[in-house]
Amino acid sequence: MRTSVKTPKKNCINQFTTTAQSDRCTFIGNVNVGKDVKLTELLQAYDAVILCYGAEDDRTFGIPGEDLHGVYSARAFVEWYNGLPVNSQLDPDLSAETAVILGQGNVALDVARILLSPLEHLEKTDICDHALELLRKSQVNTVYIMGRRGPLQVSFTIKELREMTKLPGCKAMFDPQDFREIQEKLSSIPRPRKRLIELMCKTALDGGAAQNSRHKNWGLKFHRTPVEFLSESGKVSGIRFEVNNLVEQSDGTFQARGSGVYEDLPCGLVFRSIGYKSIPVDDEVPFDMRKGVIPNINGRVIEASLYCSGWVRNGPVGVIATTMNDAFQTGELVVQDLKSGNIKTKVDAVKGYEAIKSLLNSRGVRPVFFDQWRKIDQVEQQRGKERGKPREKIVYVHEMLNIAYENNRS
Repeated sequence: MRTSVKTPKKNCINQFTTTAQSDRCTFIGNVNVGKDVKLTELLQAYDAVILCYGAEDDRTFGIPGEDLHGVYSARAFVEWYNGLPVNSQLDPDLSAETAVILGQGNVALDVARILLSPLEHLEKTDICDHALELLRKSQVNTVYIMGRRGPLQVSFTIKELREMTKLPGCKAMFDPQDFREIQEKLSSIPRPRKRLIELMCKTALDGGAAQNSRHKNWGLKFHRTPVEFLSESGKVSGIRFEVNNLVEQSDGTFQARGSGVYEDLPCGLVFRSIGYKSIPVDDEVPFDMRKGVIPNINGRVIEASLYCSGWVRNGPVGVIATTMNDAFQTGELVVQDLKSGNIKTKVDAVKGYEAIKSLLNSRGVRPVFFDQWRKIDQVEQQRGKERGKPREKIVYVHEMLNIAYENNRS
């Protein structure tokens, strides 16, 4: 929640707070599974362990020039402006006028929105001050969002697209030719997908909602696969694309197939946004490196009493509601296994966190509990209030820990 540039919904905040404050729940932060405590140690202390740590790495193209200056992971960029410590020092070069985002999901649109939004709008959000400072100097005025397939295969949702079409001072540049044939298929497209396609068609064919003082541009480009990042003086200067044809498969889906025709698109800034992937956190956890998930059957991992949920279970697909439903299913599965006896409950006198506590102490690990986390939360909100925004996020772990442990040093 605190690492989202958009103000989180109150019901999400309330649900998290209510759960964390329950007598039946113990929030334990600043502990790295696989490093500070091993999975086998958790399984010895708890009746069941559920792994739901998401996807913290991103997919790559593996093409020439991908490591050039000016080519960034969209994930790292989002973490930079949202204040995640791991990428708070990214310092992206925003001196180019044209940026290209490779991928057409919600993250791609979020990156475009941050690059093109008026500063007075961003200043009212909890985007970090270090990001605002750099964005004030940004020279980016044109953003292209590229996809391998066509308009019917985009992954972003209507909410994110609508936000882009309403950006003040921005003009959407869509090629009407990409949408003329699609209009004839609108009646056969199910809702809510139909609403998304209708909005794209409207934006392409009539320019969308009128915006005053347009001085920035953004557009969607389709049927393009990057094959090489071009360079000049060690920096990215453009991208070479192969133009694709869409080939229908036996299951009704469409696959992008290269035509042998190539074109270059000049640019000085690139964001790779082609999907996240999970990574193994503990060598004792089964992991499918190719798929980027923990092998499981409906959430059950082969190991007894071990479960997984969310992106580490299914891969990086869906939105928050998708992940919530997945979590509910996994929770119900654990309850079923407890009732049926598939999970053998611990009879040890010391179990749960009390069994883990001594291990952490012996390893010099100082956990952060929910009351301590709320200290950090309150400081961030106070700093934000002083700046006229929801919060100012703390980007250094040592500073967070100093606040958490203040008046509680041992």
